[in-house]
Amino acid sequence: MRPTLLNVRELAGYLNVSEKSIRRAYRKGQIPFKRIFRCVRFDLEHVIEALQRARPGNLERTSVILGQRSATGGASRRRAQLPRPRLGKTGASIATKPRRK
Repeated sequence: MRPTLLNVRELAGYLNVSEKSIRRAYRKGQIPFKRIFRCVRFDLEHVIEALQRARPGNLERTSVILGQRSATGGASRRRAQLPRPRLGKTGASIATKPRRK
């Protein structure tokens, strides 16, 4: 029996995860892959075995295995942002320099 080789898009569709997650997982070595010239292909049976070894149970939770995390309760939180410098001149900066006439 010949192995079923899938590309990134097909494997992502089969596992219900994003293509970025698949790329991230094979670069980290979490799922096995075969390189054919410049193309990356995945043997479906080997990938399923690797995912089951990583986390025994059902494959419905592959997003947890492949490293996708969500915030508690599913709500995303905003990240703290650095204060941005003011654009343009303010009154204080204009008053420090005398105007030429």
